[in-house]
Amino acid sequence: MVSLNNLCIRFGGFELFSGIGFMINKRDRIGLVGKNGAGKSTLLKVICGKVSPTEGNVSLPSDVTIGYLPQQMVLPNEDVSVFEETKNAFKEIFDIHDQIEAINHKIGEITDYTSDEYSKLVEKLTDLSSVLQISGAISIEADIEKVLKGLGFSRTDMNRKLSEFSGGCRMRIELAKILLRNPDIILLDEPTNHLDIEAIQWLEEFMETYKGAVLVISHDRAFLDNVTNRTIEINLGKIYDYKVSYSKFKILQEERLQQQLAAYENQQKLINDTEKFIDRFRYKATKANQVQSRIKQLEKLERVEIDDLDNSSMNIKFPPAPRTGDIVVEAKELTKNYGKHNVLNDIDLTIERGEKVAFVGRNGEGKTTLSRIIIGELEYSGNLKIGHNVKTGYFAQNQDELLDPELTVFETLDKVAVGDIRTKIRDILGSFLFSGEDIDKKVKVLSGGEHSRLSLAKLLLEPYNLLVLDEPTNHLDIRSKDILKQALQKFDGTLILVSHDRYFLDGLVDKVYEFKDKKIRQHIGGIYEFLRKRKLENLKELEHKEKTISSESKEKKADNKQSYLERKEQEKKRRSIQNKIEKFEAEIEKLEKEISTINNLLAKPESMDASKLEGLYNMSSKLHNELEQKIQDWENVCKEMENFNENK
Repeated sequence: MVSLNNLCIRFGGFELFSGIGFMINKRDRIGLVGKNGAGKSTLLKVICGKVSPTEGNVSLPSDVTIGYLPQQMVLPNEDVSVFEETKNAFKEIFDIHDQIEAINHKIGEITDYTSDEYSKLVEKLTDLSSVLQISGAISIEADIEKVLKGLGFSRTDMNRKLSEFSGGCRMRIELAKILLRNPDIILLDEPTNHLDIEAIQWLEEFMETYKGAVLVISHDRAFLDNVTNRTIEINLGKIYDYKVSYSKFKILQEERLQQQLAAYENQQKLINDTEKFIDRFRYKATKANQVQSRIKQLEKLERVEIDDLDNSSMNIKFPPAPRTGDIVVEAKELTKNYGKHNVLNDIDLTIERGEKVAFVGRNGEGKTTLSRIIIGELEYSGNLKIGHNVKTGYFAQNQDELLDPELTVFETLDKVAVGDIRTKIRDILGSFLFSGEDIDKKVKVLSGGEHSRLSLAKLLLEPYNLLVLDEPTNHLDIRSKDILKQALQKFDGTLILVSHDRYFLDGLVDKVYEFKDKKIRQHIGGIYEFLRKRKLENLKELEHKEKTISSESKEKKADNKQSYLERKEQEKKRRSIQNKIEKFEAEIEKLEKEISTINNLLAKPESMDASKLEGLYNMSSKLHNELEQKIQDWENVCKEMENFNENK
């Protein structure tokens, strides 16, 4: 469908890539991978015609349509609603509607139904009506609502003005317009940066049934594995094309390098042995023919080359965290309103020293708001206590907007660094891949990945014991994300992480807070353990599980095979199990509060005598044992409810 032929891109004296060529076929699902700066985004711009290659060309039929979502774009704040803006995806169809209306008006003015003008108007009207029917114009409004809801917009959002939304939300609207246009090829540059987990899952499902081709740049491993079946890697100006998803590509890439290395070593041994033979018998007349034969063999030998990999990577090691009290963050009945709009209502939250927790949920549910309240950026009502000796480092989701665009990379760190650390700024920047002339770049010319790396580098300027990171991986390549994850796993302080990246969260956090309906709910364990406990196949069901259960219940009530008495008995059993669940949850909450109270007392041992201190330790141990038993009982009852729902 689309052919890239011997493409070369040069910027001044720098060659980004050369001799690149591959085909994009109908229904292809291609993941374009490589390090930040490898040329992935540039290649997408070449394909859609926004950048002209230095050499080579892109060949595609004239009737092939392309939808392109860049990583970042300037969006005007027009005074129109979300729904009206999204309708622009169907501009051609509405133009046809206008033409039909004009033709009907002309037909109404004609009195001679045998005239050529009347016949031509009727013929054109028939043709336009057929086009409308084929295009599915009848379901336009339903399609718009379906896609907007899938990408995280509520029904009330659709009538709000564009100016009320963030840049990330506006990018989701642009994505919706592309999906609704149904082009032959969709080019997506880091689409998951603007989506919450539920919307990512919805997009994955959408791509399963999409009839066109997809070429996507993403640093989200789970998204690549779920969407793509072909991986094209750009590495040091070359491309490697694999007909597999990302995880399988990594295995094949390693196998390829091992095979190349083995073949290279075998060939080098052959070359050395041949050269020794030539040197040994070069001047012996009886061996002259054999020597010449070996020399010709070496000349004709096609040398095995080992593919170079760009192994440059960040080197992150967070400074040791100063010790804090046992309780790092404690909120009670915390509420946040923006005018009349309530975002968080009566939030209770306790985060202890050394915990690594994730904030998950749909966009707009208050994850970033609570993060900003914790770091002291936003006012609130209720109670919030930040523990003793807590020093907080914060990475904002809109970090690129917070950096001064006129400062250089070096000046950005030098402006906030104090004391002896100023002598190590160049070393810190070097560990984040800013070296040589890079440190003199102005912030305004940095890529998204470079913005993120620079912002992370600021967190190493002083030792923090609480890190609050809001979507820190959005613009990082896969290798950098892995390195950041490893550094955070070794970080000995407390971590609050807002992220939609399932792979990044896995093995990093030990507690999940689910944000929903202005409340938060605590789940002990990692991200996938959280999913298993809730019996969810993926996080997209967080918002719809209750609705699904309700609709299933209605369908079963309509099933005449089940008698009224059976339904009544089942409902009685369900209520009994639900009551047990709620009872255990209340008991668990009570025990957790009691433990928290005792921990607060134990944090000040100097204020009590030894006997009282020993009594508190014993009580704490007893309460912990009770809590573990209650949690086990709660899990057993939850499994009982799951089995009940499955067998119902």
